[in-house]
Amino acid sequence: MRFDVSFLPALAAAFLLTFARVGTMIMLLPGIGEMTVPARVRLTIALLLTAILLPSHQKAYSVDLSTIGPVLIVLVQEMIVGAVLGLTARLAISSLQVAGTVVAQQMGLGFVTAVDPTQNQQGLLVGNFLTVLGLTLIFATDLHHLVIAALNDSYTIFAPGEMPIVGDVAQHVTKVIATSFRIGIQLSAPFLVFGLLFNLGLGVLSRLMPQMQVFFIGLPLSILLGFLLLIVVIGAMMGTFNDYIEGVLRDIAPHS
Repeated sequence: MRFDVSFLPALAAAFLLTFARVGTMIMLLPGIGEMTVPARVRLTIALLLTAILLPSHQKAYSVDLSTIGPVLIVLVQEMIVGAVLGLTARLAISSLQVAGTVVAQQMGLGFVTAVDPTQNQQGLLVGNFLTVLGLTLIFATDLHHLVIAALNDSYTIFAPGEMPIVGDVAQHVTKVIATSFRIGIQLSAPFLVFGLLFNLGLGVLSRLMPQMQVFFIGLPLSILLGFLLLIVVIGAMMGTFNDYIEGVLRDIAPHS
């Protein structure tokens, strides 16, 4: 009995190119692509998604395997597509860091830092809390399913072998960054009002009672009132963020 294995080189090339797109996106995704997540877990997720997507899109990879040049070109193109998808999600969730920075400054916790698990660097404690809470909310509301749908739909938007138009990619990234910053400021709007009124009150108090040590009274009171305000508005903040991140994911998964 003889087995025909002539299809294996084409299958291996299609698997490699699909893995390049999926793996690059997984590497940049918030929550899954963090350095705190074991490399074997990230690799397993990328391989499983590649195995799921490959049967549906294998025929899209028609590459000349007689030379290495065309394969490398398509490989780079696939990595660029994966990077665009992954960066879109990471830039979108950075709105929580923007909101956390403003909230911390208004509460008087701008000097309290810790390691940000999503950026692998020092970040403000409030921003880290909001980011982890946002990631938890994404998984709790099953919005991570849209990421898989976005990978599947990307083969319609960015067909294999076609380089994404630089102008469109730049416009898309610019739009995501601008919207992320705007959402971050909107989420922290109650604390901007709180900080303005609180500091105005402290200024009036210091003029009325010059002998009072306003700083030693104002800082603990600012932290206390800030936490109380955070407890009141945290639900509305995360609800707004959830709607925003769902809109971003549906933009890159239009057929879901």
